[in-house]
Amino acid sequence: MHNELQTEHHYRKVRLKGRWNLSQALSVNIGKFVILTTLICAVSSNRPPRFAIDGQSEIVLRLKESPETKVGSLIYTLKGYDPDNDPLTFGKRNSHDSEIIRIENTGGNEAKVYLAKELDRESQDEYAIVLTLTDSHYSDHNYVTQSFLLLVEDINDNSPIFLPYQNAIEIPEGTEPTVISTLEATDADEGAYGQVVYYLQELDGDNDVFSISTNQGKGVLRLQKELDYETKSLYQLRVLAVDRANQGPVNTGTAAILVKVKDIEDQPPEFVEVQAVARIAEDAPVGTRVLRVRAIDGDRGINNPIAYSLEANDLFDIDRHTGVVYTLTELDREEQADQVNGAHILRITASELSKSEAGAGKSAPSTVRTEVTVIVSDVNDEIPTFGETVYRCEINENAQTNTPLGFIDEDVQNFVFDHDEGNNGTFRLFLDPPNDLFEIVPELAVNEANFMLRVKNSKSLDFEQFVEVNFTIFAREIDEPSRYSSAHVQIFIRDQNDNYPEFTQTIYNASVLENSELGTIITKVEATDVDSGDFGSMGIRYTNLRGGIAHLLHLNPITGVITIKQTGSTAFDREIISRHYLTVEAIDNIGQGNRNTAQIIVDIQDVNDNAPTFLQRQYEAKLLENKNEFETPLQVEARDLDLNGTENSQITYEIVEGLYRLNFTINPRSGLVQPLHHFDYEDLVDSSNRRHLREANVGMREIDLLIRARDSGIPMLSTVVPVLIYVQDVNDNPPIFQKSFYSKSVPEDLPGGSSILQVLAIDRDGSSPNNAVVYRIQMGASDKFIINSESGIISVAQGANLDPDLTDNKQTLYTLTVLALDGGLGNSQLMNTATVNISIQDVNNKLPVLGEMSQVKIMENTPVGVSVYRLKATDLDENCILRYKLNTDHCEARNEEGGLIKLSEYDYLGAFELDPIEGHLKVVKLLDREKVEHIKLAITVEDLAAAKGKQVVEGFLSIQILDENDNNPKFKQPFYRQSITENSINGVMIANVLAYDLDKNRTITYTMEGNPIYRNLIHLDAQTGEIVVANKIDHEQHQWLNFSVRATDSGQPPRSSLVEVYVTVLDENDNNPYFIGGSKNYTISENAPLGTRVATIQAADADAGDFGKITFLMDRLSSQGKFTIDADTGVLTVADRLDRETKNSYNLVIEAWDNYQFGFLAGESRNAFKQVFISILDENDNAPEVSLPTSCVLITEYHELHERIASIVAKDADDSSTPNGRLEFAITQGNKEGLFELRQLDEWNAHIFASKTLRNRYGNYSLTITTRDLGVPSNVVQSTLDICVADYNDHAPVFVRPLHNTTVRIPENATVGTMILQVYANDADMGQNALVRYRLKPDPLGSYKMFDLHSNTGELLLKEPLNREKQKIHEIRIEAYDQGLPTSLSSDLDLSIYVRNVNDYEPQFITNEIHVNFTEHSDPGAERIQLPDTIDKDQLDLDDPDETPSQVCYFIVQGNEDGYFYLDPETHVLTVHRELDREVMANYTLHVKATENCGNASLPSSGPRRRMGIEISNGLSGYLHNPLKVTGYNRYQHSRQLREIPTDEDYEPEVLSSYENYENSDEDGEPPAAALVDNPNANGDSTIIKVHVRVLDINDNPPRFRSKIFTGGITTNADFGLKFMRVEAFDADEGLNGKIGYYQVGDIRQTLSEGLENVRKAPFLVDAETGDVQLNFDPQKGMKGYFDFMVLANDTLGMRDVAHVFIYLLREDQKVRFVFRLQPDELRSRVGTFRDTLGNITESIVNIDEIKVHENKDGSVDKTKTDLYMHLVEREDNSIYEVTDVLKLIDTHIESLDELFKDLNVLDTQPAAEAQLLTAGPNKGPVFVWLIFTNLFLATLLVVTLALCASQRNGYRRQLRAAKVNILRGHSSMSMQQNHEPATRVPNTNKHSVQGSNPIWLKSYENEWFKTIEETVSVSGHDSLDDNFLAITGGGGGTQDIHETLKGTAKLFNNTNDLNRHFNLYNQIDKLTNNAQILARKLETTEL
Repeated sequence: MHNELQTEHHYRKVRLKGRWNLSQALSVNIGKFVILTTLICAVSSNRPPRFAIDGQSEIVLRLKESPETKVGSLIYTLKGYDPDNDPLTFGKRNSHDSEIIRIENTGGNEAKVYLAKELDRESQDEYAIVLTLTDSHYSDHNYVTQSFLLLVEDINDNSPIFLPYQNAIEIPEGTEPTVISTLEATDADEGAYGQVVYYLQELDGDNDVFSISTNQGKGVLRLQKELDYETKSLYQLRVLAVDRANQGPVNTGTAAILVKVKDIEDQPPEFVEVQAVARIAEDAPVGTRVLRVRAIDGDRGINNPIAYSLEANDLFDIDRHTGVVYTLTELDREEQADQVNGAHILRITASELSKSEAGAGKSAPSTVRTEVTVIVSDVNDEIPTFGETVYRCEINENAQTNTPLGFIDEDVQNFVFDHDEGNNGTFRLFLDPPNDLFEIVPELAVNEANFMLRVKNSKSLDFEQFVEVNFTIFAREIDEPSRYSSAHVQIFIRDQNDNYPEFTQTIYNASVLENSELGTIITKVEATDVDSGDFGSMGIRYTNLRGGIAHLLHLNPITGVITIKQTGSTAFDREIISRHYLTVEAIDNIGQGNRNTAQIIVDIQDVNDNAPTFLQRQYEAKLLENKNEFETPLQVEARDLDLNGTENSQITYEIVEGLYRLNFTINPRSGLVQPLHHFDYEDLVDSSNRRHLREANVGMREIDLLIRARDSGIPMLSTVVPVLIYVQDVNDNPPIFQKSFYSKSVPEDLPGGSSILQVLAIDRDGSSPNNAVVYRIQMGASDKFIINSESGIISVAQGANLDPDLTDNKQTLYTLTVLALDGGLGNSQLMNTATVNISIQDVNNKLPVLGEMSQVKIMENTPVGVSVYRLKATDLDENCILRYKLNTDHCEARNEEGGLIKLSEYDYLGAFELDPIEGHLKVVKLLDREKVEHIKLAITVEDLAAAKGKQVVEGFLSIQILDENDNNPKFKQPFYRQSITENSINGVMIANVLAYDLDKNRTITYTMEGNPIYRNLIHLDAQTGEIVVANKIDHEQHQWLNFSVRATDSGQPPRSSLVEVYVTVLDENDNNPYFIGGSKNYTISENAPLGTRVATIQAADADAGDFGKITFLMDRLSSQGKFTIDADTGVLTVADRLDRETKNSYNLVIEAWDNYQFGFLAGESRNAFKQVFISILDENDNAPEVSLPTSCVLITEYHELHERIASIVAKDADDSSTPNGRLEFAITQGNKEGLFELRQLDEWNAHIFASKTLRNRYGNYSLTITTRDLGVPSNVVQSTLDICVADYNDHAPVFVRPLHNTTVRIPENATVGTMILQVYANDADMGQNALVRYRLKPDPLGSYKMFDLHSNTGELLLKEPLNREKQKIHEIRIEAYDQGLPTSLSSDLDLSIYVRNVNDYEPQFITNEIHVNFTEHSDPGAERIQLPDTIDKDQLDLDDPDETPSQVCYFIVQGNEDGYFYLDPETHVLTVHRELDREVMANYTLHVKATENCGNASLPSSGPRRRMGIEISNGLSGYLHNPLKVTGYNRYQHSRQLREIPTDEDYEPEVLSSYENYENSDEDGEPPAAALVDNPNANGDSTIIKVHVRVLDINDNPPRFRSKIFTGGITTNADFGLKFMRVEAFDADEGLNGKIGYYQVGDIRQTLSEGLENVRKAPFLVDAETGDVQLNFDPQKGMKGYFDFMVLANDTLGMRDVAHVFIYLLREDQKVRFVFRLQPDELRSRVGTFRDTLGNITESIVNIDEIKVHENKDGSVDKTKTDLYMHLVEREDNSIYEVTDVLKLIDTHIESLDELFKDLNVLDTQPAAEAQLLTAGPNKGPVFVWLIFTNLFLATLLVVTLALCASQRNGYRRQLRAAKVNILRGHSSMSMQQNHEPATRVPNTNKHSVQGSNPIWLKSYENEWFKTIEETVSVSGHDSLDDNFLAITGGGGGTQDIHETLKGTAKLFNNTNDLNRHFNLYNQIDKLTNNAQILARKLETTEL
């Protein structure tokens, strides 16, 4: 049948092609129809072949032109198929185009197509070829054809060629940017390969001058900026024409262009001769020549004449041609309109006179300007003027004399000025009214002076007396006193801390209750201070609370309130301590100033803090049930520890708790307990939980009472105690049933042994056996029931059946009598009865019965609700409940073919509904025969009343479904969607719609419905449903062909259905894309971030799909990589950083391609081009560039205000037409006084002028010029302009020190050459004008001849010896003159030199040493320590009433070599000069020298000139001191010693001698430095005090672990809680700052662990205080692995450090024992070095396990040896070495370890386990007996050996003596100090021996050392080394020499540990006496 259908199918296809022939045949006759049918069948027997082209109408192939595609290459494979499977032959029709290919048949259904000729797109770009296909049975002249189109794609094989162009261009300089030329190049390629883009190169690199752009295929050459002939006159340009190849090589064409620049006049003139400053007399006549300037033309090659002009000026003019400046009118210096201090600034302009017409036609001539200064002389017309009218100052009270006053206001102008010259500008300063407190300096000034107010008398400055002083200062000219000015002065006195705090009480008595709570106030201390502010009461801080409980208290430092900060201590328990003593300090200045101390007595008051305590923990008593008295009296007793006789200890008893507490009484005083009445045992509640007591006391019940004992204190305290009372029971209650009647119903099938009910009787007796109950059935059981005698449970007897049907009378009720008896004995037994009724119930246990069911036939589509059958079932049970149900598991259904239907396919059971009660079967859903035809229903009937299990029966009902025509035809698909290429040929199949009918009427006819237009385009076969092309279809008109196909069946009535057919008309790429919208210009900011959207380019294509999909591309050369376009959306975005200053616009070429993805390479894409112009908007991204003078601009202090100082020229690369390119200038720094101003000319130029007079402002000024553009945000550039203001010699020198009218006191014995003082004068001018020289002026008395004045330094020296009797006072005048030109200015200083007697006594300290504290890292100068004052015995000179005590200066003479401290010589304040670090040095000792020699800060002096004790006084400021050296006068002998001088006779002369040498030094005056520096206080010099400085610690150092890694080990037999290792950290701080806490952080990791699964908690604990690591689990055998964790150490401030801890689990037999001949403490101190060295050499981790005293094999302790237990760990895998491996490792490195083992005296190395076995006591047995005999044998052998040794003793005795005496060489013990001794000696050898040999045995030694003490003594004889030693050291002083030897040996031990250094130590030991032999034993060592 399948073959028939297939034949019919093919027949229909052929018939469709020849349909018109069949139609004509039918119109003739039936015979022709038969013939035609026969022909058609014959044709259908050989069907034509087809090309396999996947539904395409044409084969299109795209190839690259040669040489990309080579001749002979395979370009395509043809495929075909034949329905008859005949072999196929491919061919081609001969044509001109067909020669390009060659077809080669390969057999089968394929053929290869090869390229036969080269492809050249420029010659021909496409080839149309017709392919042929035939089979062997097809006609020879008939074949199937197929069109083959070969498209040739272009490659970039042609370079651009320039058309003729202009190669030389001339452009005048200054030409504005414009187009200068146009070039064009052509390219024979197509597409991007043929499009040309132009680029420009300048050979010299000036690529920003010209630019070229591509416009419509041409290159437009533009001038970008103006040309400058002076900069460059010739440009060589190279234009590149580059094609736009987007892949592969890029071809380029080149054109060269020469651009010449034509010069024009554009440069201004230049000044070549300018006189900056000129001077002219004020009375110069009109027309006087002042100066001349000269300028030349700035253009090269053009020499135009220059014309000069002067800016409008009424005083001066300039000659137009010569440039000579001359006066116009008379000059007046006082005229301030256009000059400053007589200086006029003239602005001269030089203009160029152009000769050319172009230059003459310019709007303004080219000019240049300059400035010159003309200074005019002045006359006197000024008065002295103060800078301020009021001055406000402040000064500390007690300030030193000459201390300057500080001004309160800011920017105070503390100067006086008079602009007159000479004496007219000289004025005097003074106070009015005069006072002794303050003075003003200087007293005399010229022109302008800064004055200073300073303290004159410091003793009167007391803040507590007055706080404010007011007076007036005057400035008056010296020549004209009537000319003066004044200013008011207001001085505020600042308080100083010169008073001590005073407590209100010297002793504070306080009391506090014991056990007071936290925060309880104990007392409040209070102190007052008369100072103000923080120096007074306000700044008092209470601190330093000391005493026994000070650590438990808190002292408020501000309020002085003392409270409790820590409770719970016994210190507040009155019963322990009743009184405490404390001290407290009050310190003013917020705890930094003066201090005072008070005492506090704290009494602890008693409180009721002890509760009463019972003597017993529990009381018990026994009470019979009917008794009123206890068997024994019950009395409780408590005691109170509080004070006897008080309410706190008075105890009261009471019963406070208990169920029967009201039935008892207690005596509140005595505690006696008694019952109130007797008890009934049964009424008592047994609340006792004491099971063991009940078991022990049967018949007893307990009464619990709680008795409280309370005291009478406040608050009341109490204690409770339990009291237990036992009550005994009596039997007196019968059993009582809970119910007298019981009833129960039971089923008839209840099996034997089943419980029915329980009867329960209770006996109220309280004890056994009286309350024990048993049960019996008295009657009514009928052998059916039994009862349990103990529990009372009634159950069915075994084997009994309760079914009533089995009994004779169907008994259903049983009545039982039950008896209950108690446990009484004999007649005392009591009983009771109860009745029990038991009813028997029937049980349903019969199955229902279902009748036979016949077959049922039902029509499909039977209406819903129709009943088709009724079921009927019966049940023999009386109370049955039957229910009907369908059993879905056993139901089945079959279709028409007999196949089973699953419920998942069709729910046939859902079509029926079975009434569960009545059994009616109804149709509830329409049935469909086409889905189901036969149904077998499984019906079950169930009796719901069944007693047990289910009673279910099942039957089957057969149902047949009858058919009716109720189904429409159905298409195989819900819709048909097909596609076809537009312009497809007629007959091409589009789709084949097929429908089927589930009914038996399966003949279907197809018709088309829908748009009539579509019927002309397509054809539908009514029988087959094939849809073919009937006419041309155009995609642009019909993208879709949507219509419906109706299928109609042959039923009655017929039924039909529709299906939608969607035919997509596929597009062909036959339309070019086009851009939407014309050319657009876009803008984008230059700082737009990458990815910023610029524009969206839109394009469209009339085609659809990929042919209409637009892909956007952009020319990469035109965008220069700055932009990118999204290929799909056309979004143009920024791809790279833009810079408008580099390029301000872009002309982008955008391409739109269709079908780019699939058709570009195949040549099936079409494109369009568009140009997009993008302008770059300027952003403020360029900072201004400022041009300033590089060197200092030189002007004078008389510079004119209107004269320009400097010019500022700036430019900004940003757009000048926007605010980004416009600039503004400002002076931001360096112009604090506002001397200069900036005037901005335009946006890019500015000038600097002087804003005020620069008089006396000479010097160098650095102005910071800030240039900012106006953009947002603006760019700011700061530049420095240096202005040098030259000085004019207009100031005379002014003496700074000493002041005028100063008196100098000099001792009359001053030596010639002594410097008296040094004068110093200051000149306000600069340079040579300020260079001051000094000279003495002659005086009438000739005093100037006595002195010599150094002209440069101003040092006044004594020239002649002084004679006080001849002349006491010398008046001299010193002149200070400057070196100014042309006139030198000078001033005088008058001095009075008073010759006085010699100062006889030095200042002396009253104490020997002091202690001070400084805090480390405090700022220098922050802490100040006032050193104690000295006293001076010298008396004032009575002849000199003005003489005042000498000034004493302090100097540090020793201890400050590093300069950490600074001591003010005059104020005696010690401060820190450099930052201290306590961890570097914690204590310093300074030696401070007090002297009146204040002129030299360094003691002792080493200068070449003598210095004297000179006092300088000006009558106002007191005295200045210089040390005076008096010739031949010993001041030490006249000084008064305030401290004790050593009285040692040998020591005292040395002291006096050293001091005399200091006083009586040589002629150079150089004191011996050793007297003061080496040991300044050794001679008891009272002028020197020793200052001990302690550096107080702050917490500035974090803890540091000793090592970053700690390792340790524990054995598996270690005990829980063992502390086996310690992690140690150190903190360089001290005290609490250095307290370290240790913490384990993070998890404790286990690695390579075994057997540790049950370790849940932390395996180790770290002690927070000590760092000890404690074992926190129980190690067990078999555990392995290691742990690691992190440990943290932090101090009190939180600074921290971390370390890594590794802990290894090891067995006990993995330890190694090292034996050392060292004490344990000595080994512990060096074990770290041993561990590290051993670990480094063996390359392993060494863990120390234990250090203990050595035990010998016999168990004895050897204190001279120490055992060290350790284990080694492999560093790489952290595995523990076995002992054998450790020993091998040591043996391997024994040479490296030899020095270490010798140094530490290592004796032995052995396994620890073996060592323990050796030290353990042996078990006595056969082995022990064997050892005894062995020892006896060895002892005998030893005796023989000793005898042999004795026989050889004499022979070697002298040899041994010679070996050792050679070392001594006849010297004493001092010989050990000779460094030339050989250092290679070893023990027991001489210089002729080698190491390891013995002079006796002459063999190497090994563990052979000295003998015991007894052996050493035994060899002492006549020839012993001891005797020789004594003989050598001398006979007379034997004992003394021994002691000397011992001292030398001890000194040796202290100095070195090297046993072989400088001498043989053991030989030296042999020299000792017998008493030193023990020393030799302790020095034994071992060599391994």
